[in-house]
Amino acid sequence: MKLGSLLVLTLMVALLAHWLTGPTAYSATASPALLKAKQQAEANGYLFFTSHNDIVEMAKKEGKLRVLASQYGDTLKAIVNAFRKKYPFIDVKAEEVAGTETYQRMLAEMKTGLANWDVNYLGWDSYTQYLPYMKKVDILGMAEQGVLQIPPKMIDPVQRNIVALQSNAGVVIYNSELISSEKVPNTLEDFLKPEFKGRKFALDVRSPAIPALVPFWGLEKVLDIARKLVAQEPIWYRGSSRAVTMVSMGEVGPVYGINYATVKRNQEKDVRKVLQYKVVEPVPARLTEAQAILATAANPHAGLLWLELEASPEGQKIIDQVAIQASLLSPGSVHEQLTRGKKVSLVDWDHFQKTGDYEKKIVEALGFPRADRK
Repeated sequence: MKLGSLLVLTLMVALLAHWLTGPTAYSATASPALLKAKQQAEANGYLFFTSHNDIVEMAKKEGKLRVLASQYGDTLKAIVNAFRKKYPFIDVKAEEVAGTETYQRMLAEMKTGLANWDVNYLGWDSYTQYLPYMKKVDILGMAEQGVLQIPPKMIDPVQRNIVALQSNAGVVIYNSELISSEKVPNTLEDFLKPEFKGRKFALDVRSPAIPALVPFWGLEKVLDIARKLVAQEPIWYRGSSRAVTMVSMGEVGPVYGINYATVKRNQEKDVRKVLQYKVVEPVPARLTEAQAILATAANPHAGLLWLELEASPEGQKIIDQVAIQASLLSPGSVHEQLTRGKKVSLVDWDHFQKTGDYEKKIVEALGFPRADRK
């Protein structure tokens, strides 16, 4: 073989090897199922990437990422550090946002085209309002095909582009100096017993735990229980911090529906060790921290990597270590272990958008209560 021909052949082999291992290699190596998932996604107007390497390479070209989330600042800081370690070529900034006014301002900026972030939180009470402004990326399809390492159940099965990264689960808290564990109710219905009538327990005037029972019991049963709870003459309060304080000081009996994460954080501060909790069934639980990529995002591929990291075992472990709020849909998480083997009433994607309506009807059944003043 002549030298010139040998050089040409060598170059062709090298180019072929690069093509087979590079970002576009999916066309030669993708499975029929993966290609079919891509075709279905695109037919429905969704973006779909068949290679994780492609996503990383495009994120590398973007080089930036801005996130607005409702997670605690220390949680975001820990996730950002992990993200920078894994993707040092991306300049990531994450900001904690909270409050109805903030969420409404975000929506206004989306509607007017002034939003300049990549990933954002979707408030559950305004969930449907956010949807038109989120990028149509088939995160669910990519998760199911293994392109993204995200548990599929953490993704909205209808919208397909939104991930719920955290959970909350309600428990009953009590003061162990006032009541023994055996006498603490085992279910919300137990609060209807005669011994708990007359300011013997406390309820939040806007308890998120009671609406969370609708998936298990149905709305009519929950409304019936709500009306009967009023007749028990409970102590009404507002806010979990207030409830923890009252219980720790021995001012009230058991309190239903306090977030497990809140209890654990306050137990660390409880010098007397009187603040205790009991897991009652069905456990009222909710998917929380829904995040998605903005339709106008300048760095959508970096955004996908962010969502993947938060939903991954590594990210979920960080969330638990910092805030005890990893998703109960994440195997091995604190909430998954807390509810394992128990009856759970989960506000999942089927109920996520309806919770606001459930709450309004339940508050009406409770007689629009107001917090007691002391």
